[in-house]
Amino acid sequence: MNKEIVDITIIGGGPTGLFASFYAGMREMSVKIIDSLPQLGGQLIELYPDKYIYDVGGFPKILAKDFVANLVTQAHYAKPEILLGETALTATRDGDHFILETDKGVHLTRTILLTAGIGAFRPRKIGLKEEVNFEEKTLHYGIKDLTIFEDKEVLICGGGDSAVDWALMLENIASNVTLVHRRERFTAHETSVNQLLDSKVIVKTSRAVKSIEGEDGNVSGIVLAEKDGTEEVVSIDHLIVNYGNISSLGNIKEWGLEMDRNSIKVNTRMETNIEGIYAAGDVTTFDGKVKLIAVGLGEAPIAVNHAKSYIDPKARIQPLHSTSVFS
Repeated sequence: MNKEIVDITIIGGGPTGLFASFYAGMREMSVKIIDSLPQLGGQLIELYPDKYIYDVGGFPKILAKDFVANLVTQAHYAKPEILLGETALTATRDGDHFILETDKGVHLTRTILLTAGIGAFRPRKIGLKEEVNFEEKTLHYGIKDLTIFEDKEVLICGGGDSAVDWALMLENIASNVTLVHRRERFTAHETSVNQLLDSKVIVKTSRAVKSIEGEDGNVSGIVLAEKDGTEEVVSIDHLIVNYGNISSLGNIKEWGLEMDRNSIKVNTRMETNIEGIYAAGDVTTFDGKVKLIAVGLGEAPIAVNHAKSYIDPKARIQPLHSTSVFS
């Protein structure tokens, strides 16, 4: 057993967790980051490294992989111990600290900050039996390399921000882009939808995917069906499915935390119902919660400052400004 007790263990190495690491360093706390993925960055790196982010202050737009690279550099200010490919299992109170067990070891920590995003996730699929025949080759649930779509016929399924953003990004890379949505109205940001409707992207709404055609892993066409039963075949080279993800917090849901569906309830201090355990980012819920990267980046310092005060009641909850710390 590693007998060193760290001040705060952050479970989740996405944007919120990375910024929390930096901020904990600002409060001179010892930090450990644990993430079940093989790399830092969460969904941004796992699914959307080449996708632009538009809703983070100070960046009119920035590629997800570049944003994460900046966060990783910033996070190292705290000199955190980083453990990747490791899944949290149990957390047990032992006096003034927790015994945190993972699938690879045991860790001691005074506080825990849960920044697990949506938890472990897998893509939501179309639900067709032939889908598996094209996965990993010409059917994609996330995009890690835009170049494979150069001069190709691409069809994207979905109506949220990811689907619309990918359609706009591929507009001038692919030879042709078609966006298919099961409903009439999109759930993406209004600005993005208006940009989509003014683009070269072919938009087809109120249509469902009935079947996928092709062989040897190569998609050749997709059959779309309208509500009245009318069918249409669209010839394509690649199919991108952006129906979101099916997620789970796994063993964390068994810790006794107060939950609302798959989210952890917190108060204004980012405290959970278990003393010494905090949560921030998309994993949390409270009245009026909005799940955005920018919101998670704001919640991280709140959680860290209150964790600092919990460990050391004499510490100020309101810290010095960064300009004072680095001057």
